[in-house]
Amino acid sequence: MSGLRARALVMAAMLAMAPAVRGRDAKPPADMKPYTETVPGTSVTFDMVPLAGGTFRMGSPAFEAGRSEDEGPPHEVTLGPFWIGKFEVTWSEYDRFWLDNAVAQAAYASEIKAAGVDALTRPTPPYADESFGFGKGRQPVISVGHHAAMEYARWLSRKTGKVYRLPTEAEWEYACRAGATTAYSFGDDPVALGEHAWSAGNSEGQPRPVGGKKPNPWGLFDMHGNAGEWALDLYQKDAYKTRATTPAVGPVVMPTERIYPHVVRGGSWDHDAPALRCAARLASKVEWNRRDPQRPQSIWWLTDATFVGFRLVRPLEEQKELIGLRSRVTKESP
Repeated sequence: MSGLRARALVMAAMLAMAPAVRGRDAKPPADMKPYTETVPGTSVTFDMVPLAGGTFRMGSPAFEAGRSEDEGPPHEVTLGPFWIGKFEVTWSEYDRFWLDNAVAQAAYASEIKAAGVDALTRPTPPYADESFGFGKGRQPVISVGHHAAMEYARWLSRKTGKVYRLPTEAEWEYACRAGATTAYSFGDDPVALGEHAWSAGNSEGQPRPVGGKKPNPWGLFDMHGNAGEWALDLYQKDAYKTRATTPAVGPVVMPTERIYPHVVRGGSWDHDAPALRCAARLASKVEWNRRDPQRPQSIWWLTDATFVGFRLVRPLEEQKELIGLRSRVTKESP
């Protein structure tokens, strides 16, 4: 049996627990409930929302206003059930990780190797104020690299005994759309964006505390705007053109040892309306760390991407190729 066929059968079994649905009334399996997680050893909490598995149309049609070529062709995608963060990860949560003295600071391959094959690592000190003066607490964490987000997820997984990770592009778009087929989860008209998102049009030049705008129909806040959100995937402009199966089952472009480019979704407080659409894709680039004087530059912090943060997912059953996944990035990475 081919690997693709085996993977399709596994996903089909998962979806049997949550029949494929497209609408906003999608219901997760009965044993999946919303929950609040407390980071062990702290008073910090975060909320997780269960989403049913299902099939949806990923990407944007050629006629959608503001569309980019890398959003097509639209294609069917099938996903298993998962939980996703109700809010973007905040500084209150992230500070518990990067200031955890029990975890080794590491960036070079030799340092990571010395820490141990399965050891956790945390950020080395930033070049400047990591919050850029925007404040912390319930503010979304910003200016952190893809590697940093992946290591935070590993740290949190180890702390809680649950599997947390970045969402795949497909999971992220499925959650953002919340059953919608329009440009935004609330419709096609960007005039209504101000009720649902912090963008360049209303943010007054800064990110805002999470949860300040209306949630999408599945109860998720800031899927449009505020902080742009890392997806797990390495960015591939023509990724959608390579998906020959219909529907594609749990598609993901696996991250490698490369630092750039990875996918950022949702747009941010610093972007205009087209970048906040459900299907909009943004590729990270080396210029996002232009002002970092270190050589090699940091793999943890971004000096020129004050709009980038992330949220996490927890799969009901993990895809085989994602089990035990960790970042392969080091300071020696290309």
